[in-house]
Amino acid sequence: MFGERARRALEHRVERLERGGETPQGALTQSRHLKRAGGAWGDSFGLLATRSLQIIIVLILTTGVVIGMSTLSTVVIPILLALIFASTFAPVMSWLRGHRVPSALATVLVLLTIVLLLAGVGWLIVWAVRDQWDELSSQAETGLQQVIDWVKTLPFAPDHDQLVEWQRNITDFLSGFLTSSQFGSGALAGVGIVTNFVTGLILMGVVLFFFLKDGPQIWRFLLRPFEGEALARAERAGDKTVQTLGHYVRGTASVAAVDAIGIGVGLLILQVPLALPLAVLVFVLAFIPIVGATLAGILAALVALVANGPLSAVLVVGVVVLVNQLEGNFLQPVLMGRALKLHSLVILLALTIGTVLSGVLGAVLAVPIAAVVWGIIQVWDGPDLPAKPFRRKPGEV
Repeated sequence: MFGERARRALEHRVERLERGGETPQGALTQSRHLKRAGGAWGDSFGLLATRSLQIIIVLILTTGVVIGMSTLSTVVIPILLALIFASTFAPVMSWLRGHRVPSALATVLVLLTIVLLLAGVGWLIVWAVRDQWDELSSQAETGLQQVIDWVKTLPFAPDHDQLVEWQRNITDFLSGFLTSSQFGSGALAGVGIVTNFVTGLILMGVVLFFFLKDGPQIWRFLLRPFEGEALARAERAGDKTVQTLGHYVRGTASVAAVDAIGIGVGLLILQVPLALPLAVLVFVLAFIPIVGATLAGILAALVALVANGPLSAVLVVGVVVLVNQLEGNFLQPVLMGRALKLHSLVILLALTIGTVLSGVLGAVLAVPIAAVVWGIIQVWDGPDLPAKPFRRKPGEV
């Protein structure tokens, strides 16, 4: 970079000398300095230093962006969620606009559909838990007593007095915690979390309304500073972002629905309590790749173990493994498509980074954001032309 700049400066000096605007001695002295500078930065070590400086600057900027987004998470996360929902329902909005439905009315219809779906799922969960809670409580007590009886048969099992003492210590700890100042501080922190959640939910609803209603106009406004090739690249990146987010969410929702139905039917056949809430939980956790299916299977197996015994728990684990294998090998490649397929290592790294930065919500958002980044790279230099460093080499599979 510095060698090229020095060469151009030297050529400029030569042109000025030819026009008579500079003395030969001054031009010669300046050219020597420029050649010396160009030689210092033009060799391999200078190139390494230049690239290192560029990497440091990029890392500093990235760190600043991440810190800023973490500080403004109450604003950034609702906007990201609104963008994901708007991309998911973009085909519905296009269809409604194509049938000459006003944008405001189409937006209201889509938002009402989302609210009704969420309210219906919540009502089903509450109804199922309330209807089966008494039965599950009694079965849990019986199962816990069976576990205690089994522990007593072990050679190193604690005696009855030790169990009573442990129970009394746990009760005293809980009683002391509920009356301590730490519990009060935790309650205040909980109120703050609820307040932030409600604020973010309201903000997400408002932003989603405008994204659905005026999304194309907002995007055209953001593109005004770009011209020429930069404008074409920004348009490709925006279209790819909406397309990737929409395909990812719709594909994941379809896969999650199949997982929930398959595991839910298996739980009903095995007569596991709370089969419907567990099926809904499977659907929700399926949006966390790899980890979500494991957590859902563990929870379902624990409920089966407490309610019906070890054999039922083993059968539930078998059902979960079978459904996940069928989904991963047959259904997911068809619904998600090759364009959205990320390597398992990339998914694990994205999940880890998202969890460290924003907890569970970060784990949910990490994979679609990674898919968007990869999608933009795929169209960086053209509609089907990836960025140069990421293009396939000749003969590469």
